Amino acid sequence: MRIALLQFTATLDKERNLAEIGRLARSVATDRPAVVVCPEASMCDFGSADTVLAEYAEPLDGPFVRGLADLAGELGAVMVAGMFERVADDPGRVHNTLVVVRPDGSLAATYRKIHLYDAFGYRESDRLVAGEPTPVTVPVGDHRLGLLTCYDLRFPEFARTLVDAGADVLVVPAAWMRGPLKEDHWVTLARARAIENTSYVAASGQCGSAYSGHSMLVDPMGVVVTSLGEQVGAATGDVDAERLAQARTRNPTLAHRRFTVSAQR
Repeated sequence: MRIALLQFTATLDKERNLAEIGRLARSVATDRPAVVVCPEASMCDFGSADTVLAEYAEPLDGPFVRGLADLAGELGAVMVAGMFERVADDPGRVHNTLVVVRPDGSLAATYRKIHLYDAFGYRESDRLVAGEPTPVTVPVGDHRLGLLTCYDLRFPEFARTLVDAGADVLVVPAAWMRGPLKEDHWVTLARARAIENTSYVAASGQCGSAYSGHSMLVDPMGVVVTSLGEQVGAATGDVDAERLAQARTRNPTLAHRRFTVSAQR
């Protein structure tokens, strides 16, 4: 299964962002990816701390998802992208939601980010509502995608619940903030989640002055299959079922584990 990773800097202009997704996805269309992974907040960036995200939020059948559905049909690929979703009982805040759209235009899955980034001097909970701590996985061909968003990458137990639910590709759209050692954390954690779960990790991040970039596809032994630096662009890499099986035979840590994971509510 071939995966494309898109990397760009989103703005508050939703039409412009959707156009950039289309441009980058079409730039790798000849590689015929089965899945195209866009960053967190692809629909609309977080903006400044006083940006009211509720003013930009959309429902799941809004223009952004319809635009992704059109692109999915054009490319014959599953699209994964981050958006801000309206919250009926909290109109001042939004969900940070991943949507998975199939080539037939159907909405295959949604995942509302459960770990809010109240860290490193930032407070997402002022503007976001956390989702329920339920793992979301999506079958694509012979594989199953497990959905995480950005800060979720710092919680190994969450990745493990996705693997327990059958995921063999952990998909991580992100807008990973720049800062001292932050790029090192991003690379280290993405590789760690791959190694400890003997799973692929497809991590797509925003780039630019605020974000770290460095989107990458990591294989189950922690080898970076393909990556992007700080620049806007797209890259493709293959998820190899045989490589996955060999890694899990050679490194059978999932079979040797002595503890299970349960969610706190």
